[in-house]
Amino acid sequence: MTTLTVALPGREYDILIQRGLLSQAGERVRAVLPKARKLAVVTDSHVEPLYSAPVLDSLSATGFDCRLFVVPAGEESKNPSQLVRLWEGFMDFGLTRTDGVAALGGGVVGDLAGFAAATILRGVPFVQIPTTLLSQVDSSVGGKTAIDLKAGKNLAGVFCQPKLVLMDPETLDTLPLPVFMDGMAEVVKYGCIWDEDFFHFLAGRPSRQALMADIEHILYTCCDIKRKVVMEDELDTGLRMILNFGHTLGHAYELAGHYVEWTHGQAVAAGMCAAARLGARLGTPPEVPEQIEAALSALGLPTRISCSKSDYAAAVGLDKKGAGADIALILLDQMGHASPHKLPKAELLKRLEALQ
Repeated sequence: MTTLTVALPGREYDILIQRGLLSQAGERVRAVLPKARKLAVVTDSHVEPLYSAPVLDSLSATGFDCRLFVVPAGEESKNPSQLVRLWEGFMDFGLTRTDGVAALGGGVVGDLAGFAAATILRGVPFVQIPTTLLSQVDSSVGGKTAIDLKAGKNLAGVFCQPKLVLMDPETLDTLPLPVFMDGMAEVVKYGCIWDEDFFHFLAGRPSRQALMADIEHILYTCCDIKRKVVMEDELDTGLRMILNFGHTLGHAYELAGHYVEWTHGQAVAAGMCAAARLGARLGTPPEVPEQIEAALSALGLPTRISCSKSDYAAAVGLDKKGAGADIALILLDQMGHASPHKLPKAELLKRLEALQ
């Protein structure tokens, strides 16, 4: 087993990476929640028939009284009505502040269940059991929880660190290929912003088979980078902003597709390419955009997505990295090193229009 520790004072937790780890969920969760009697397990309609039974069996074997809460699969479940449904369900279950919540699934489940746990009874402990590549390398680590509003994604949420993250690479075997590659957009991002050698390592493995042969190394590297960033900037006011490389423009592409046409990973892939091209006019080495486009294209991810000026404006206006009339756009100073560049929002929109 590989263990990484997110060493935030008073909020420390481990990330465990091992094949077959789902069957050990009970003993691992019991170790961090020794006083808990009840555990609310939140999953979705895709994950429930695949992995809920072994996880519930393992949890029950260590004395947890479990209740399963299943939400419809998809981004649409990250909404206020589902949040209220979980709150009411937790109370009907008799959850107390010494009990806990487990999120079993992808990023939607982790965001929704984490937000519900962070806010019910003013906060109960929760653990992350991510089952998608995107959630394993990104959303399950770092403590961001949120739901979507009509105005946009992830606009209502809190920072709340989990007590534990259990990562079983075997869950990736059941992912459809497009969902697996969706997660690869975030994996490539880590190479772009932090580790040039890791980027080239990924670029040399353009197939799922080749990537899965080294999946433990890939998960470890991504989580190690993220934990270092989070330990330095937990609340996303400085260094942590670099994790949003490609996301400002990616959110515009998601909006342009009405959150249906383009997945998060596809939108971020195109967003990274657009940010790299934009950066090339502001100091990014000219070969970097081509390197990123080649790596993402080989994985079957889009490198360009058409977007209207109004969708760009809406996404930039809602971006949480904005401050007044300015925005901190994440650009690459070179491959493997990113930093925020403060731009007036109006100037950014003009530059984006010129890219189309």
